[in-house]
Amino acid sequence: MLLTLKQASQWASNHTNKNVTSANITYLIQYGRIESVVDNGVTLIPMQSLEDYYSLNRRETRWKDALGDDLNWTLSFEKVKEAETTKHVHRLHPYKGKFIPQLVAYFFDSHTDDFKRETHFRPGDVVLDPFCGSGTTLVQANELGMHAIGIDVSAFNAFISNAKVAAYNLTHLYEESQKITIALRNFVAASGVIEFETQLAEKLTDFNNQYFPSSFKRQVRMGEINQKQYGAEKGALFLEDYHKLVAEYQIDTQMPTASARFMKQWYLPGIRAEIDFVHNKIHKVKDISTRKALMLILSRTIRSCRATTHADLGTLREPVTTTYYCRKHGKVCKPLFSILNWWSRYCKDSVQRWSEFSRLKTDTVQHCLTGDARTVDIFTLLRHVDSQLAEIAQKQRIKGIFTSPPYVGLINYHEQHAYAYDLFGFKRLDELEIGPLFKGKGRVARESYIHGVAEVFKNCRRFLADDYDVFIVANDKFNMYPTIAEIAGMRIVNQHKRPVLNRTEKNREAAYSETIFHLKEKRN
Repeated sequence: MLLTLKQASQWASNHTNKNVTSANITYLIQYGRIESVVDNGVTLIPMQSLEDYYSLNRRETRWKDALGDDLNWTLSFEKVKEAETTKHVHRLHPYKGKFIPQLVAYFFDSHTDDFKRETHFRPGDVVLDPFCGSGTTLVQANELGMHAIGIDVSAFNAFISNAKVAAYNLTHLYEESQKITIALRNFVAASGVIEFETQLAEKLTDFNNQYFPSSFKRQVRMGEINQKQYGAEKGALFLEDYHKLVAEYQIDTQMPTASARFMKQWYLPGIRAEIDFVHNKIHKVKDISTRKALMLILSRTIRSCRATTHADLGTLREPVTTTYYCRKHGKVCKPLFSILNWWSRYCKDSVQRWSEFSRLKTDTVQHCLTGDARTVDIFTLLRHVDSQLAEIAQKQRIKGIFTSPPYVGLINYHEQHAYAYDLFGFKRLDELEIGPLFKGKGRVARESYIHGVAEVFKNCRRFLADDYDVFIVANDKFNMYPTIAEIAGMRIVNQHKRPVLNRTEKNREAAYSETIFHLKEKRN
C-alpha cells in the first residue's frame, strides 16, 4: 500500500500521538530513513516502510533499557516540536551546547506539569545563570515574568544573550536591514557571482539527478553502495566542469595559509568582500540598538558562509574551495560564493523572531554581564550597566540559579565564534574558560574543572537569598557534581535524569541522558 506525503503524515501523527508534518516525512525520505517512489511526479511512501521506521523508533523502552528505569521520560519533551524548542529568539543565532527552553520552563513555572508539587520560583523573582551561554535562561525568565542576571566569560556570548532580550524599534530595524540588502544586491550583481552560481547550480542539478537519485541514500544504508568510494569518484568527476566555470567567470578561490586570521582562512575572497561591505554599512546606522541587532544578523550570516563542507559546519576541518561530495546531503555540493541569500533570509527571520518574542515579553529586566563568574562582584558590576536590575536584585536578593556549566573537554567556547571575535573585535578570554576542549578530559583537567565550577557557585552564594534553589543541567559521567556541591557549600537534594532527544551530533540516535541536579545550602 502506497501513501501520499499528506496521508503518511496523518498516519504517523495518529501512530505517535504527536504532530508529524509532511515536511517531517520528506526529511525522513531525504536522509534514507524511509523508502519512497515517484509516480507521475508524485512522491509515494510504502506503508510497510513507515511501520518499520516508527515501530523501531519507540525510544522510551529502548532508552530505558540502555540508560536505566530512573529515566524521567516526561523531561524528554518528546512531543514538543522543533519549532517550539527553537521558538522566537531562541533560534536567533547558532550555539553549541544549549538546553531547550522547555526545560527551564518546567522548573520555573508551577503550571507546566500537573504532577509537580513544589514551586521554587515565582513571577517577580530574580534568577541567575552564571554560565549564561546564549541566554536561554534569561529569555525564559522574561517570558515567565521573572528578572534574570546572566554571567559569561565570553563577550560574544553576553552580546548574543543581551541582543535576544533587548527592545527594538522593529520597523526601523527592518527598514535599515532592507537598505543594506538592496545595496548588497547591487554590490554582488557587479561582481558576476550571480551568473556564475546560476550556471553552477544548473550543472550540479543535472549531475546529481543522474548520479545521486532519490534512492541513493537508501542504497547506502542498505550497504548496496560504498558511499565513501562512490562519492569520491563522482565528486572528482564533476570538478572539470567546476574549474571551467571558475575560469570563465574569473572567480577568485585563492585562500591564504593556515596561519592567517580566521576571516581570511575560512572565507573565500568574494565572501570576505561582501562581509566587509555589509559591516561598513552597519557602522553607518546611527541608532545603537538597531546597529547591535544588525551585527547579530551579520554574525549569524557569516557563520553559515564559512568555506567548509555542510557535514563539518559545526567542527571546522579544512577550508573547501571546490565542489565536493557531501555526506550530509548525499550528493555533490558547492561552497558558498555570496552571503546575499543568507543575509536576506536572516534579516527577515530575525525581525520576525524579535516580533514574536515582543508579544510575549513581560515587564521584567534581564542582563548578561561579561566576566569571570568565579570572582565577579555581581551587584557592583550590575550597577554600572543596568541600575534598574541592580536595585531590584539587591533589594530582593537572587532567589536561585538555573544553569548548565560547560562539559569538561567538549567545546572551546571562544573558538566556536572565532569569526565574530575577528570581525567585531571582542576581547577573547580563552584562558578563563572552565573545562575547554583544548585542556582535554584527563585527571588534571577534571580536577581543574571541579574546582572551577565549585568556585563559581561559592562566589554566587554571596548574592543568593537564604532559602535559595540551584538547578544544574549536566551529563556527569565522571561523577564530579557531588564533589562540586560539597566544595561549594551546597548539598544535592534531588536529581532528575532526562533523555536528550534530537541532538545535532552525528550519533543523535544513540541513547544519551543528562541530569538536572537540585542543590540547596548545606546544613551545618
